[in-house]
Amino acid sequence: MATDDPRPWMWAEAAELLERAERLQRQFFQLRRSPARRPTWEPPVDIYETDETLWIVVALVGVAPEQVEVVIDNGLLTVAGERRLPVGPREAHIHRLEIPHGRFERQIQLPAGRYELGRRDLHHGLLVLSLSKLG
Repeated sequence: MATDDPRPWMWAEAAELLERAERLQRQFFQLRRSPARRPTWEPPVDIYETDETLWIVVALVGVAPEQVEVVIDNGLLTVAGERRLPVGPREAHIHRLEIPHGRFERQIQLPAGRYELGRRDLHHGLLVLSLSKLG
């Protein structure tokens, strides 16, 4: 028996979209263990390349510049640090906590070549790294 009522398929499509959004959230802010065996989350990144420069943009909303460490070692870029919970009433009840906090670490295998860290700006929650290509 066919029906012209669009509600069942609309509901199924909306539920599927919500499930996909949750999967993306888990993918970008997944918890893992760092080499130091402390739980961490991985911030999402964008990578752009020109003839002279590799640009890396890391989403670090609410992270203070002094809380970020950037290291290039043997072709691997590591961005690590900590996002602390905002100061608020300690007796407050948490209803929802979706923005990751605590220790974060993101390791990015760089394309073949040698790089030198140039600019490093943290502005509006985005860490922008400029890696100059050497030789």
